[in-house]
Amino acid sequence: MKELCNPSVITAQKSTQIHSSAVVDPRAELDYGVIVGPGAVIGPEVRIGSQSWIGPHAVLDGNLIIGEKNKVFPGACLGLEPQDLKYQGAPTKVVIGNENTIREFVTINKATNEGEETKIGNKNLLMAYCHLGHNCELGSGIVMSNSIQVAGHVVIEDRAVIGGCLGIHQFVHIGRLAMVGGMTRVDRDVPPYCLVEGHPGRLRGLNRVGLKRSRVENQDGIELRQLQEIWNLLFRSEHVIQKGLELARQKSLMPAAEHLCDFMEGSIQKDRRGPMPVQA
Repeated sequence: MKELCNPSVITAQKSTQIHSSAVVDPRAELDYGVIVGPGAVIGPEVRIGSQSWIGPHAVLDGNLIIGEKNKVFPGACLGLEPQDLKYQGAPTKVVIGNENTIREFVTINKATNEGEETKIGNKNLLMAYCHLGHNCELGSGIVMSNSIQVAGHVVIEDRAVIGGCLGIHQFVHIGRLAMVGGMTRVDRDVPPYCLVEGHPGRLRGLNRVGLKRSRVENQDGIELRQLQEIWNLLFRSEHVIQKGLELARQKSLMPAAEHLCDFMEGSIQKDRRGPMPVQA
């Protein structure tokens, strides 16, 4: 039974293995190759995809759907009721994709109102003690460091990297390939491809390391140069953001710059929190 505590053996398993001390409701659905470690608790509405590993003393409950090849480490609590006073017992969901790593004592709450979901994509890394509140939406390839507290209705796009020991205000959006420094106060939207840090948080420029790793500097650097040009127009020119967007839309935009403009047009709408200011 010792090997059931080791996530590295997942791919070698063919049949479901449940430790004798785990509590698994007979109505739960576990696909082939799922391993459930000692003391884990799995509720009746939980569905777990093939070759996933559920570590010791993890608690999975509520209407929770987990895809394939996920690793849920000891003490994680997934699918439980939201920490929202508006919650009235609606049958809401948590939906988690494939190949995510959910480390020790992570909590992911289900949504608040009927028909809503808390959603997570694929291949994300949520380090120890992270919390995802109700109605959050995460893309794929995201790295969240230790002790990140994410309030309700937060959206985080693909491949964002978020430093540890920080809070993210409700309804904030964090864009694709953004990088947020540790202990930053995140109370406004973080545009895609940007680097943010400070207390309060401030935009410091483009996330050039992330952009290089993602190969946005292709085509002899043309796309990256255009992205820098549009960033300067939006954040460093004498124009207000709305005017900067109008001028940017007059150009033939490549994908990265177009996504930045799309994000900013959404961020400045009255029902959003607005973009984070630039460091003076």
